[in-house]
Amino acid sequence: MIRSPQRKVALVTGASAGIGKAIVRQLLQDGWIVYGAARRAEKMADIQAEGAKVLSLDVTSDRSMETAVEEILNTEGHIDALVNNAGYGSYGALEDVSIAEAKHQFEVNVFGLAHLTQLVLPAMRAAKSGTIVNISSMGGRIWMPMGGWYHATKHAVEVLSDALRVETRPFGIKVVVVQPGAIQSEWSGIAAQTLKKTSVDSAYQKMVEPMAKILEHYPTASSPKVVAKAVSKAVNSRNPRRRYATPLDAKVLIFLHWLLPDWAWESVIATVLK
Repeated sequence: MIRSPQRKVALVTGASAGIGKAIVRQLLQDGWIVYGAARRAEKMADIQAEGAKVLSLDVTSDRSMETAVEEILNTEGHIDALVNNAGYGSYGALEDVSIAEAKHQFEVNVFGLAHLTQLVLPAMRAAKSGTIVNISSMGGRIWMPMGGWYHATKHAVEVLSDALRVETRPFGIKVVVVQPGAIQSEWSGIAAQTLKKTSVDSAYQKMVEPMAKILEHYPTASSPKVVAKAVSKAVNSRNPRRRYATPLDAKVLIFLHWLLPDWAWESVIATVLK
């Protein structure tokens, strides 16, 4: 248990399931005051019973985000950590995915994250401290076919985080990226469902089934707790790393993508999808 004269306050988005709930529980265990936020407030009754404060928050609604941040600052007076966890994976060939769906994925995964960050930064700058943790993905560093739009959103999160880190460092604010690999959560099932729905009568059908199987039956998916542990390290450290890849599959695949030339990575992907 971390003890402080003034308990630190964290806002965690996407807290209605999986990784988000695990992060909330870990930070509660660390001694933080934790606000769990999600569209489905009724799905957070369990973490509320465990001590979290819950907020209804839609990261595609500016007013919803503004209201949530105002409520926390009015109640607590400060926000010490923002964990941008809300996001989803929508899969399908670039040709098959509608531009409306692609824009929505960017709204949730990138623009919602960016606007919520904008809202908490003035208070953090005034306090000359704070930590922004952006939950990216190993998919922010590697890519697979059928996931181009999703990977594009996570690449964007990586680059925005790097720029933000340098911009906010003079104000004592730290920016960290966490890159989960395969995790036991709703994410993979939703991604597989959208892939199948998008790909009915698709010209790319030969890639759809093997990719859907990978998403649905990844053999070494880990507990969301591994991501929560990485977030805990980031927000409780005076000098956190810039990136935390977890678990092992994320570290290995990110390293392989960095190591291999493009043609070799493409050959690996072709083999996996046979």
